[in-house]
Amino acid sequence: MSGIQTYEVKDENLVEQIRNDAKEAAKELVEVAKLHSKSIVVIGCSTSETLGEQVGSHSVPEVGKAILAGLQSVFDPLGIYIAAQCCEHLNRAIIIEREAVPHAEIVNVVPQPKAGGSFATACYAAFKEPVALEHIKADAGIDIGGTLIGMHLKEVAVPLRLKQRHIGKAFLVAARTRPKFIGGERAHYDESLKSGYPV
Repeated sequence: MSGIQTYEVKDENLVEQIRNDAKEAAKELVEVAKLHSKSIVVIGCSTSETLGEQVGSHSVPEVGKAILAGLQSVFDPLGIYIAAQCCEHLNRAIIIEREAVPHAEIVNVVPQPKAGGSFATACYAAFKEPVALEHIKADAGIDIGGTLIGMHLKEVAVPLRLKQRHIGKAFLVAARTRPKFIGGERAHYDESLKSGYPV
């Protein structure tokens, strides 16, 4: 970790573009995944990849804040919770609002740009009452820069191809979840169920 530094972005237009990219991805995810109040969306984010650098090499707090601002502009008014996935130095722990997980077992860690990542650090600073968890099962997710969010999604995860394919220079992968189909060939299914709730 001694070789990891934090960096600043001089180009304000780039930071604004990143914020807008995140906003557009969030808007599309809400629509395609049929998210609703109290849905939880796990976000894995490499600010290094967002700037075209190798994951873990260029932690940029300003970019983490811009991505959070873009996502919150869509999710907050709808009552959707962000679950920020920390980097592998914190075993991909989750930072989330306490009210989203009132009965969860919390753990004690405060993310930093060099241990947790700039996005998780921004979330910890911005949330009203942030807590850290080792595990969560989210309703949907956005992976910014190949951070591998699958371990924090409910079964069954369904990959989504959003029109917004990048945030900054980082490739974006999204997913929604659905209840498991059970019962075999004679069973009938309620196609309105998304993330376990009727819509």
